[in-house]
Amino acid sequence: MLAAHAIGVARDAWIEKDYPLVLWLVPSNTIRQQTAEALRNPRHPYRQVLDEQFEGRVRVFDIADFTMIRPQDIRDNACIVVGTIQTLRVGNTEGRKVYAHNENMEPHFSAVPPNMAGLEQINGSTEAAGNPRFSFANLLHIHRPLMIVDEAHNAVTGLTREMQARVNPCAIIEFTATPRFNSNILHSVTAQELKAAEMIKLPIILAEHDSWQTAVNGAIASRAALAAEAKGEAEYIRPIVLFQAQPKNQEVTAEVLKKHLVEVEQIPEAQIAIVTGDQRELDGIDLFDPKCPVEYVITVEALKEGWDCSFAYVFCSVSRIQSATDVEQLLGRVLRMPYAHRRHADALNRAYAHVSEASFGAAASALADRLVAMGFDEQEAKDAIEPAQAELDETGLFGPRERPMPVFRHTVTASPDVAIALAAVGQTEGVSVVAGDGDVVEIAVKGRVAPEIETAIAAAIPAPARQGFAEAVQKYRLETKDKFTPAEQGERFCIPRLMAGVQGHLEFADIDQLMEFHDWSLTSHPARLDEAAFAIRETARSFEIDLDGNRIVYQFAHEDEQLALDVDVDGWSQQNLVLWLDRQLRQPDVHQSDMLRWLTDSIGHLVGVRKIHIAALMRTKFILARKLRERLASARLEEQQTVYQRYLFAPDAQVQVSFENGFQFRAGMYRDVKKQRGGRWKPRKHFLGADGLPAFDGADDGEEFQCAQAIDSLPEVKFWLRNVAKHPQSFWLPKATGKFYPDFLAQLSDGRFMIVEYKGALLAGAGVDDTNEKRAVGRLWEEKSAGGGLFIVVEKQLGDRDVRGQLQDKIGG
Repeated sequence: MLAAHAIGVARDAWIEKDYPLVLWLVPSNTIRQQTAEALRNPRHPYRQVLDEQFEGRVRVFDIADFTMIRPQDIRDNACIVVGTIQTLRVGNTEGRKVYAHNENMEPHFSAVPPNMAGLEQINGSTEAAGNPRFSFANLLHIHRPLMIVDEAHNAVTGLTREMQARVNPCAIIEFTATPRFNSNILHSVTAQELKAAEMIKLPIILAEHDSWQTAVNGAIASRAALAAEAKGEAEYIRPIVLFQAQPKNQEVTAEVLKKHLVEVEQIPEAQIAIVTGDQRELDGIDLFDPKCPVEYVITVEALKEGWDCSFAYVFCSVSRIQSATDVEQLLGRVLRMPYAHRRHADALNRAYAHVSEASFGAAASALADRLVAMGFDEQEAKDAIEPAQAELDETGLFGPRERPMPVFRHTVTASPDVAIALAAVGQTEGVSVVAGDGDVVEIAVKGRVAPEIETAIAAAIPAPARQGFAEAVQKYRLETKDKFTPAEQGERFCIPRLMAGVQGHLEFADIDQLMEFHDWSLTSHPARLDEAAFAIRETARSFEIDLDGNRIVYQFAHEDEQLALDVDVDGWSQQNLVLWLDRQLRQPDVHQSDMLRWLTDSIGHLVGVRKIHIAALMRTKFILARKLRERLASARLEEQQTVYQRYLFAPDAQVQVSFENGFQFRAGMYRDVKKQRGGRWKPRKHFLGADGLPAFDGADDGEEFQCAQAIDSLPEVKFWLRNVAKHPQSFWLPKATGKFYPDFLAQLSDGRFMIVEYKGALLAGAGVDDTNEKRAVGRLWEEKSAGGGLFIVVEKQLGDRDVRGQLQDKIGG
């Protein structure tokens, strides 16, 4: 799906060609067949994405059928050729066909000059010797395809690089879940982001066993418990165990393991499938089919790329995982979440691993190494592994490790009526009431004793016992004061939101939301490009496009194309160019009639006033679209600035701050964010505790880190929070161009709030306008909070005041 979308993005941003040729490489012939079938199927989501991008003008070919590609296919359609890396290597039969001379390919080379550089030539002493081969490889070289590489960690050998040079791609986009160390990574997604998107099961509950037989037994027990949980789900789930057996020359082979399952564990043979190089017992079987009996899959290393069954929940390795080089590929199969959303039963939101290791430390360390190899952040990998409890919990599953929480315990003498009243209180989460000997009842509260719980218990127990209960609660709170974060202690941390009056109502001061109340027309911002902004100059062998002084040079492919800038071509008209640009630039907040008028005016100016031939504009339409897109963004920004000033800073602007719609911070709000780990310093007042402190960019001694230390050291600060930029639960203030996320938020002991933005030394001489905009909206928030809020931009050094001194000056007023 990502690759299908990437083709359109690459076309617009880089290739700048209506119908690119795409070479889509996958790791195996099985996936090659599956991918080609999916891309050919008009009802498949992959093909639907391509059809939308290219208006249905898409042709899909298996690389073995390259002789079926016609010149008009490449000219008039986006052509997707699906192959494997192996099919482009000369060392095999298919590779030799790709590079061989083939008379059927002659139509593609009719206009190619015989001396075109980079093409492989016909060898020998025949009359055709020295001319370009009519080969598919040469065809690719001429058209410079976009190369999509799936499972790109397999495509790093020198031979592959040589192959890429022969194909001559215009760009290579690689996709992998296990990137190599030196990969050119454009974008990566963390495990926590995947978990937050409900795509994977975490944590991995790891159980170590002293023998492979007990590991197998534990995996079977986990599967049975999960199957029972799955019965309560609305969607069908049949939990599956993946067993990793040992190679043939070792003790526990696939056959030995299957025999053990059947004879010792009494598993029906129909529920077991072996998938190795020799045995492919899952071929043709749909594991998602409710009628499918398979619950156990045995492999060694065969379940690699393309095997996808999110019903796999339990991984069991019968060999030491330090030596299992392919364990990450197998482990990855049990991480995928069924139907890509969290299950009702929490046990089904976790993955399970059973291994035979001498100690948990060795198993956890080795498993963490494998997760890092899969692309997990090192700390994420450690956090993702939870040790199993010594025994199965009440659900029949190994439960995850939780941070030990203190428990308040108190006993009272209770009559039957009091016991009934207390039992009702015991229905509250975290509270238990257990009858002891005689009429004694023990009350237990896990974690913090909230005031409402204390009140409910006090109301249920006899009046003479309430004083003792109140004293016990007070003593417990004093003893456990340092064991809970402010968030866990029930502290309320809510910072008011900036609101703007619009048409008699208060609206969030979000520039996108305010723009919805603003009537504007694109036609009031004409894009009549002068020569300084957009110019085309033709030379003998090339033409140059000048965009705001930045020159782009395009070479002609051969002499015949030199006239293409100034000749009439069927279909090349102002109207067609306008319609094409409309499709490229369409915006949800711009009415299409306005867009068409705006584009018609712009193109009319270039053709009529500037006297640029329509053919030249058609040849450079992608660059023209880029320039017009910039003008459109500039027009929108101008309107946003107008709205920003009108609703927030104009003399008659109605601006307020609202606690009712404020930003409320709670325990666990940054559960999906990478945390600050290691180091000697532990914050005492961070709202989410030291373990909940989001990670800082750079080293532990960075400037923002030192600012956090200064805030934590202030006696006037009750608690503070590191505000994570762009997180959905973080605090922000509006800017004309989007949202401003201050670095730190604090609540002072006197009840006031403080917003702190740190301006590092690197920005001291840059970003002045941005910082001034932040200062302006921050001061507006401070002004409207009527003394309840403080806003400050601190610098590393301001005169004779360091960061801490600047903060103290602000608090002291």
